[in-house]
Amino acid sequence: MQTTYSSERIGGFGETVFAKYTRLAAQHQAVNLGQGFPDFAPPAFVMDALAEALLLNQQYAPLPGVPALLEAVARKASVQFKQDIHPQSEVQIVVGATEGLFACMQAFVNPGDEVILLEPFYDAYPADVIMAGGVPRYVPLLPQADGSWQLDFDELARAFTNKTKLMVLNTPHNPTGKVFTPDELDRIIALAQTYDALIISDEVYEHIAFTPHVSLASRPGGFERCLSISSIGKSFSVTGWKVGWVVGPAELIQAVRMAHQWIPFVVATPLQHACARVLESAAHPENTYYAELTKQYQAKRDLLMTALQATPFRPLNAQGSYFVMADSSALNYKDDVALCEDLPARVGVGAIPPSAFYCDAHKHLAKHLVRFAFCKSDEALKKAGVRLQGLNK
Repeated sequence: MQTTYSSERIGGFGETVFAKYTRLAAQHQAVNLGQGFPDFAPPAFVMDALAEALLLNQQYAPLPGVPALLEAVARKASVQFKQDIHPQSEVQIVVGATEGLFACMQAFVNPGDEVILLEPFYDAYPADVIMAGGVPRYVPLLPQADGSWQLDFDELARAFTNKTKLMVLNTPHNPTGKVFTPDELDRIIALAQTYDALIISDEVYEHIAFTPHVSLASRPGGFERCLSISSIGKSFSVTGWKVGWVVGPAELIQAVRMAHQWIPFVVATPLQHACARVLESAAHPENTYYAELTKQYQAKRDLLMTALQATPFRPLNAQGSYFVMADSSALNYKDDVALCEDLPARVGVGAIPPSAFYCDAHKHLAKHLVRFAFCKSDEALKKAGVRLQGLNK
């Protein structure tokens, strides 16, 4: 039988890069610095909140979300965005930031609409655009000699056209670790205003920033055209909970809600209650959790950066998130894929080739780059560092 049953919209999709390289790391019993999930337990107060929530309502939650979580997110966003956020009309609870992104694309992108994505991108971005019938337009961030990453605003301006429906921003940025400055955010807002485009601001690493993180929605003119997305997973080491939220103007949130109702309908009720309690606890004036989280991850970043400096890799500056990009030119591999396929067997360390986060035309920009995750125990990071030093032999 020659019939092809799969749809054209998924025709270009292959196995996710994370599945492939996690499997390769496991095959060689390598220290997995590839996929970005913590290998340590969440804080005790987070697990206590989950235990308490399991005794509460187990039935469908309201479509917008459990009221307690809507209110907790609204209070948090009101401080971040410097304006009052209405919990029912300006917040939508979603199944992690990933579903929030998908719902936004379904809500706003029509066939033929263009969506601007910065490279390297989170790999769900182009897939979400394509499944909505949109056309991705790619603008690469460029590594600088000092290890920072810069956005070429002339190139960004050229990417905007009368077909541009929205732009996706990720700050702190995965995988470069770039934290966008207020001036950069203002310039992005100005372009969006000129072309009447929306902005999706993916801020899941908002509390893992080693230089001040500023939400785009807090900048002048930002909130009116911005959908801000975050989640519980990265900030509290519970990536498996898959609970996130979208915050924005009521008209935009209503559109997201209409898409969301046909994707999962609602989000797991006990987990929503647990998230509400977690956010309330973290926001308490006497709770220093967010500051401690930043300090913890900065120490892990510094531990990995120091280890990499004793290897042929040249680590680039990570201002936020829990990833470090490094230049691998000194190792003389054909490209980043060849390097990451060989690392687990050669020295027992797993990593991700960043070319997976570029369009085909720009994959050459990642030829000598590699991504390491430092959301791991100090023991694992130290072991990986020792193993990577074996590349000097």
